[in-house]
Amino acid sequence: MIGNSRLQTALKIALPLLLGGAILYWMYRGFDFSQVRQVVLHEMDWTWMLLSFPFGILAMALRGWRWRQTLAPVMNDDTAGGDSPAAGSANSPRNSVTVNSIFLSYAASLVVPRIGEFTRCAVVKRWEGVSFTRALGTVVTERMVDMLLMLLIVGLTLLLEMSTFGTFFRQTGTTLSGILSGFSWAGWLVTAICLVAMAILFYVLLRHLKIYNKVKTTVSDMWQGVTSLRSVSNVWLFLLMTVAIWVCYFLHYYLTFFCFDFTRHLSLSAALVTFVVGSIAVIVPTPNGAGPWHFAVKTMLILYGVADSQALYFVLIVHTVQTLLVVLLGIYAWLRLSFIMRNS
Repeated sequence: MIGNSRLQTALKIALPLLLGGAILYWMYRGFDFSQVRQVVLHEMDWTWMLLSFPFGILAMALRGWRWRQTLAPVMNDDTAGGDSPAAGSANSPRNSVTVNSIFLSYAASLVVPRIGEFTRCAVVKRWEGVSFTRALGTVVTERMVDMLLMLLIVGLTLLLEMSTFGTFFRQTGTTLSGILSGFSWAGWLVTAICLVAMAILFYVLLRHLKIYNKVKTTVSDMWQGVTSLRSVSNVWLFLLMTVAIWVCYFLHYYLTFFCFDFTRHLSLSAALVTFVVGSIAVIVPTPNGAGPWHFAVKTMLILYGVADSQALYFVLIVHTVQTLLVVLLGIYAWLRLSFIMRNS
């Protein structure tokens, strides 16, 4: 039993790394990495990269503040049911705990994709005494709201950019059949691997859901978390923060366009398209979307006239720098939470 558990853990870590690594190897095979140093040290405008950082940090902080709203009703139910009050004030979790749990969850997902959602639930359970399953239910609610907003953004983006794609096809004489015929066997293989990975992730989630369904109490607690949105004190504030989160994510990405000569001329709508495509690509379970994100964004940048090598520079540098930011925030959160625990 212990051996199987260790094997499953090893596979959860190894398979996403292998998948992301295989896609990156295919994309960057024969690539001259010595030029990356030249771009980073002499051709990039780091001012814009630094200006993008506050928006990335704010997006995660807003997630923590929003999560606090959905956790508050769950903690009040715990207290009303006779459970001991949590460490947070007035039966609501502390902002410092929820925000740092988000920072830590993003860093944890770099090791095992999707583990971050469980990590932040474990943090509020340990630091605030919130039921793990109820906290997990609130996470499900958040993800559902985020998914609905993302679908809305995708729909609006398609409507706004429909004419742009039409103009591009007319001016270049490109046809859908031409694009498909120009798609190499390796490109089809990468796409197929991503689809298979998504199917496996869906199967694993369903399997875990069946396990939860075997335990009535767990399902009940989780459902209370899912329905926590009904008891949120200010639903409009919740929705406003949801919109603000995605605006910050977009600005965190969009400002990096101005770091490079070959992307700063692209329009806001072009940035929105590549942002949406990249956001969909990270559904594939690899560390921080490494591989699928690179492939999707690079493909769309080429569609907007960016040279292949330049698109490769962009996705490699931007993703690497933003991932390092996630790592630093994760280290900070771990230290901050340790300090909070000592004070408690």
